[in-house]
Amino acid sequence: MGERKFDLEERTARFGEGVIAFSKSIPVNQVTRSLIDQLVRSGTSVGANYCEADDASSKKEFRQKIGYCRKEARETKHWLRMIAKAEPTMNEAAKPLWQEAKELHLIFAAILRE
Repeated sequence: MGERKFDLEERTARFGEGVIAFSKSIPVNQVTRSLIDQLVRSGTSVGANYCEADDASSKKEFRQKIGYCRKEARETKHWLRMIAKAEPTMNEAAKPLWQEAKELHLIFAAILRE
């Protein structure tokens, strides 16, 4: 009875919200501007694709959308790394998001292996 329900839709939504909040804190300059755009796109699309997977009408469509989730989570790790390089003051703030992106990537990879 006291168990917490694992809600991947909520987790991916919170991840997207975290990406948005983090992105708003990044100093904007010629280099970071495009990195921020890429980060927001990939980080928020993880949850959007999960919602689509959850509503899939076939197993094939479900697997395709979960594959997109995995890809976007991995891409988000990349953009976080690039932002940390472009703006070293953001390195520590990026770490928890990078870790969550890594965990989401592993979760989606495990789903695809089933």
